[in-house]
Amino acid sequence: MTTVIRTAREALRGRRPAAAVWWEACAVGRSVRAAWRGPGRERDLVVQSLKAAGAALLAWAVAGVWLGDPMALMAPWVALVLVQATVYSSVRQAGEQFAAICAGAVIASAAQAITDDHTGALALCLPVLMLMANWSRFGRQGIYAATTAVFVLASGTAVSAAAVGHRVGQAALGAAIGVAVNALVLPPIHLRDVREHLAALARESGDLLHTVATGLREGEWDAQSAAGWSSDAARLGRRLDALYAARSWSRESLRLTSGPLRRLQGAPTAVPPEDEDQRWSRVTGNVTALTRTLAVTVDEHRTPKAPEGPVLDLYARLLALIGDACHAEADRLLGSSAGPRREAETETTMDELHRRLQEGLREQGQGAARTAVLGTLVLQAENLWAEIVPEPDESAGQ
Repeated sequence: MTTVIRTAREALRGRRPAAAVWWEACAVGRSVRAAWRGPGRERDLVVQSLKAAGAALLAWAVAGVWLGDPMALMAPWVALVLVQATVYSSVRQAGEQFAAICAGAVIASAAQAITDDHTGALALCLPVLMLMANWSRFGRQGIYAATTAVFVLASGTAVSAAAVGHRVGQAALGAAIGVAVNALVLPPIHLRDVREHLAALARESGDLLHTVATGLREGEWDAQSAAGWSSDAARLGRRLDALYAARSWSRESLRLTSGPLRRLQGAPTAVPPEDEDQRWSRVTGNVTALTRTLAVTVDEHRTPKAPEGPVLDLYARLLALIGDACHAEADRLLGSSAGPRREAETETTMDELHRRLQEGLREQGQGAARTAVLGTLVLQAENLWAEIVPEPDESAGQ
């Protein structure tokens, strides 16, 4: 399989449209496999999509089949769009959307009464409704005022108070069904997203530190390598933003959701504390500062130069061990651990490397510029170490 993928990659090289389709297909395949393997964001998306389809079908069955309404379009349409990422957002958007639909129906009816012509009514009401769509009170649902007016006027039926009330009633029915389905059928809980983003942030931080350590140890790094490290550090910043968004979703997903239903569907019951977000924010900042310092040292227009010799190898080993600690933190967040003995051995090795680096800093004979750079790099490594590896006395006291 690996050979096939490599062959396809070589064949598609230089053919941008075909390559884009190939990589998109690969991404879809990875998402399908992830949804099949077990709980996660991909499976949550599948569940929410099926719930939205089910809510629309149920609304159609109630309005079109059971009630026998020949114009039952409004109910399934509203139900479909109200199965949102959280129950709270479904309820909030239901209110906003219902207000927008009422406004669209009333203004369209008024325009029809004034012009007595469907085309003239559309020309009269649509500019007003599109301006109203930007009103903050409607949130992101303002566009439904204009689309409701189009449905009301383009249907060709007579516009009356009874017809307007009928469509508003259909919208209310669809909103009730959409919110009920979202709240009662596998209500969306996003607690696992926070844990997954924290673990990914720890894992990617460790990967970057290992990459930097390998480059420093082998001595084959230049401005291009340092630029690549800085780019990877910027991706850590974007991962941190995704973590903050997931934290916000996790808070919202607990609002208006039933505790028994959460337990029944086996949803996560706990989420890492918000202190973890701040800790990994500091880690991300220190990794970014470290890569920026290394980029400065290989800039031919700047004075600072990178240290050389055995002391640089010691520093690379220290970064590799901190990267191992990041990976251990990622495993811990996902429910596994390397064990206390392995962690104790790693901490002992890091203590020894740190001591030897401090001695090298005092004995550095490569000039003031290189000594200053080494001191900055050691300080950044110490900051990372303090954030990732807990102090022994703190763990002992708990």
